[in-house]
Amino acid sequence: MNGYLIRREKLLSKVLAVIATETNPRQLVQTDGVDYWLISGVNTLGDALRMRLHDFRAALDGPIGEKVAGRLGVPISDEIEIWGAGVTYLRSRDARKEESGMPDVYQRVYEADRPEIFLKSTAIRCVGDGDKIGMRGDASATVPEPEVVIVINRYEEIIGLTICNDVTARSIEGENPLYLSQAKIYIGSTSMGPTITPSWNITEYKNVGIRSSIERNGATVWKAQTSLGDLNRTFEDLVSYLFRCQVFPDGVVLSTGTGIIPPLDVALEEGDIVSITVDEVGTLTNQVEIIPIDSNARANETEGKA
Repeated sequence: MNGYLIRREKLLSKVLAVIATETNPRQLVQTDGVDYWLISGVNTLGDALRMRLHDFRAALDGPIGEKVAGRLGVPISDEIEIWGAGVTYLRSRDARKEESGMPDVYQRVYEADRPEIFLKSTAIRCVGDGDKIGMRGDASATVPEPEVVIVINRYEEIIGLTICNDVTARSIEGENPLYLSQAKIYIGSTSMGPTITPSWNITEYKNVGIRSSIERNGATVWKAQTSLGDLNRTFEDLVSYLFRCQVFPDGVVLSTGTGIIPPLDVALEEGDIVSITVDEVGTLTNQVEIIPIDSNARANETEGKA
């Protein structure tokens, strides 16, 4: 077997990653978890998501690119939006009903044809594996929401899966469902990564297990698990609704909702470590910090001193 075939065989089970190199802060590469290789003709995830699925696969199947060095980052590019879906699991429906003063809203969404879909984050607001996630300074209870993310090209084709922690200020959304954006969109409310597993390498979606835990001072204070088999909607259904009356010329990523939420007596505390493991995808780990109410004033003050 020649050198090219040996290297191609080595990469068959590899995943996609975004790294910061000397020349590109969001370079899309293939990785085996140790080394990184460029993809011919594809510099960013946005480049990949502007291609047809079969063309992108052809690029991955072509000659292996140059080996490069860089720091692992969030698997996103600057122009790509991060959307979320809600109440897609029975556990999510039940948790929302428990914490809300208007439980019928969530029952209706769970049973409706139209899913709950919302803009969750942008690249600038999203942190990666090992970075810190946030709990709002004006929320009395914040929880992690472990979710599987589908990475979708502009042609509505799913190219891969990654992991999202859709951190949510539960006390704020529970006060009124119309506060959803404030509960879900703030500094440190989204983490994603560490890598993207190509969709064609996933054996069967419904068998993909999802596990999560909260560790505090070295002890596990909460853990739970579910699987994509418990998802109340298909990926195709969610993608179809996401693209209704919308265009995503650079592709989009959609976090598909959570099937495991801590009970009402468990909430995040500063310093907690949240881990999310998805079979065939990887593990996303983040530490929790408090996001001050006056974050903007502090940022401006810091910039003024620079």
